[in-house]
Amino acid sequence: VAMTKLGQWLCGVALLGSAWAALALAPPGLRLPAPYRQALLPLPVYLLVAFGCYSLATVGYRLATFNDCEEAAAELQEHISAAREDLRRRGLRF
Repeated sequence: VAMTKLGQWLCGVALLGSAWAALALAPPGLRLPAPYRQALLPLPVYLLVAFGCYSLATVGYRLATFNDCEEAAAELQEHISAAREDLRRRGLRF
């Protein structure tokens, strides 16, 4: 069974979130030095900003490389012309 892209993202977020929570909650046997803790606490915000940047870059790239479908556009124009002609034959005026 193939995992969807959403499932992959959710698994990744769950894995990172649980690792972050395990380190941020500082279990009794694990004491992180202060500089590591200061970098660890705002990590979800940094990751959210990075994800937003990645999403914007992906959408921008896909928009920039979007292909024109000239054959499909011509076919659609033919369908529109045929539909208009059919409506004219049935008495509808534009």
